[in-house]
Amino acid sequence: MPNNDLIVVGVDGSDGGRRALQWAAQEAASRGGTVQAVTAWRWDVPGGGLEGAGEEDPRQRASDILEREVASVGKVPVACEVREGRPADVLVAAARDADLLVLGSRGHSRVWQAVLGSVTEECVRRATCPVVVIPVSQPAARPPTPVPR
Repeated sequence: MPNNDLIVVGVDGSDGGRRALQWAAQEAASRGGTVQAVTAWRWDVPGGGLEGAGEEDPRQRASDILEREVASVGKVPVACEVREGRPADVLVAAARDADLLVLGSRGHSRVWQAVLGSVTEECVRRATCPVVVIPVSQPAARPPTPVPR
């Protein structure tokens, strides 16, 4: 019997957000739950604070990113929400009544995180529900070079 768990996932157009959305959809399918994908945007940050943003309206950019990412999920229904505000504030508020919050471990570049702080880190500290952090895959390490004897 489905228990209707609500899984909120942050989506920003990054590989981390994409992987988090895929994981959340699979988890919701296995639990019989629902997914709510949330994208935050801001007027006061270049490009709306979104991955790969250009000159277009940041609200429209956020909607386009969310629509594109959710379309790639497949058969699992996903509710979409675009909210203006600081990403951590938006995600924590959206997950207030959720059973789980799912985030990518890294959305933007390290420089972005150094300047503005890690959204994921702040959500982990502030969320009122469990938080799952999906790691971004790293390039395979080169095997060690054998040392001649």
